Amino acid sequence: MRIAIASDHAAVALKTTLAAWLREHGHDVLDLGTDGTASVDYPDYGYRLASAIADGRAERGVALCGSGIGIMIAANRNPLVRCALVSEPLSARLARTHNDANAIAMGARLIGDDMAKACLDAFLTTPFEGGRHQHRVDKLSQETRA
Repeated sequence: MRIAIASDHAAVALKTTLAAWLREHGHDVLDLGTDGTASVDYPDYGYRLASAIADGRAERGVALCGSGIGIMIAANRNPLVRCALVSEPLSARLARTHNDANAIAMGARLIGDDMAKACLDAFLTTPFEGGRHQHRVDKLSQETRA
């Protein structure tokens, strides 16, 4: 699977760890930066991640910042992206089964490497359940809101 990964300065170390883990597990990684600890703006990297998913350069995405919240909000500005903030494997599994999430966000200041890997594994190995959830997911990509 081709997976885009992006982070701000607060999550560079976690991004490096997860990118290596993804490669070890046979995935093609599209690293969208950042590559250093100099302060950058998380929206720029959330938008990059969303664009990679929306235009088909990546099937799934991993968005990382200090809390995971800001980069998740940025990624979700694109109506083709369904990015869920996760902190343990159950939320990652539910994001896939119920919401067909195509990206997850995690906070490097809030999650350890092993838990982040467990979340990522659950996210990548859990299928979308479809069925009663499909019409709800379809609504997430509609331009018109009720």
